[in-house]
Amino acid sequence: MKNKIHKYDFLIVGAGLIGTIAALALIKKKFKVLVIDKNNRTFEDNRTLAVNANSVDFLKSLGIWNDLRSKPQPIDKIVIKDYINKNPLIFENVNEPMGNVIFNKEIYKRAVLKLKKFKILITNSDLKTSEFLPHKKIYINQNYYTFKKVIMSIGKNIILNKRHSSIIFNSGHYSQVGFIQHTKNHNNTAYEFFTDEGPLAILPVPADNRKRSTFIYSSKDLIDKSQLKKLIYKKIEKSHGKLIFDQSILKFPITPHLTKDDKNYIYVGDSLKSIHPVAGQGWNLGIKDVQTLCRLIDQFSLEEKNFNSYYYSRRFLESTLYLGFTSILNHLYENKNSSNIKIVKLGFKVLNNIKVVRDLFIRQAMGRTNLID
Repeated sequence: MKNKIHKYDFLIVGAGLIGTIAALALIKKKFKVLVIDKNNRTFEDNRTLAVNANSVDFLKSLGIWNDLRSKPQPIDKIVIKDYINKNPLIFENVNEPMGNVIFNKEIYKRAVLKLKKFKILITNSDLKTSEFLPHKKIYINQNYYTFKKVIMSIGKNIILNKRHSSIIFNSGHYSQVGFIQHTKNHNNTAYEFFTDEGPLAILPVPADNRKRSTFIYSSKDLIDKSQLKKLIYKKIEKSHGKLIFDQSILKFPITPHLTKDDKNYIYVGDSLKSIHPVAGQGWNLGIKDVQTLCRLIDQFSLEEKNFNSYYYSRRFLESTLYLGFTSILNHLYENKNSSNIKIVKLGFKVLNNIKVVRDLFIRQAMGRTNLID
């Protein structure tokens, strides 16, 4: 029939990592889902993801994790050092890895392959997001559709669109990301160094010889490659040996934000919030967005008038806490005064000496706690 309207439960705008995973999770729950993207994505992003234990479980449930071509690199230990405390914080979990490192494109390619099997992915869409409203007739790819819910998963681009209202924290920070070969085994250990200029994270990446790592350095002032290499050498030459840097070092602006409650759209991933990479939890929080949505679906009808509000109320606390925690942490280290130094020393002392707090911190980092649900 020429003017037939195809009725779907969900439209997902944005076929990135979180958008595709959200689609697979909803399909698993037997919903009709359509995913659209303005690009015909090939996704050659060579960066890595630190995937915590909760996210690993979720990817396994969707049939993605066990199909990865590269073997994920476990993180068995996390070492945190700074310029204030003499002794580091060392976190370990004897029962399972605290996380795994994998290449972005590995997860993405597996997720897209599954979507293509369902024939629900439309790319090269030039429609404006203002046209995507629940229960509104939308013309897509020569067909008419209506959707009960619209999920926005267009990443940090959301803050550039005035239609979508965000609280933006212009930190003025940049991150620089690259890869290193080294002569010593990394022993599945991740490092976080809080330097005078900004935090430096060193993570193991998939490699059979365990002699390859990635770095993420964040600061207000962009330093040149030679300065950055000297900084990394100074911090890890003893633990990692001789270093050989990959030629490409990528730069990204850091703009933390939190998108406000919206009756028309459900925001997930970086469209809902983005945080400073110091915690390494941004992508894992996106997985929790999808999990929260799935749990709400089990409790309420999609036609429940307060459905979106319930979603935002459940994601607001954790999103705000991580946004606040990372912002405060950077403020404490960037503004060296006696009060801030005392606060940092107290935090180290509590985490080193109070087991209950320490265990809670580890469980939160692993995604094993839910602050609300």
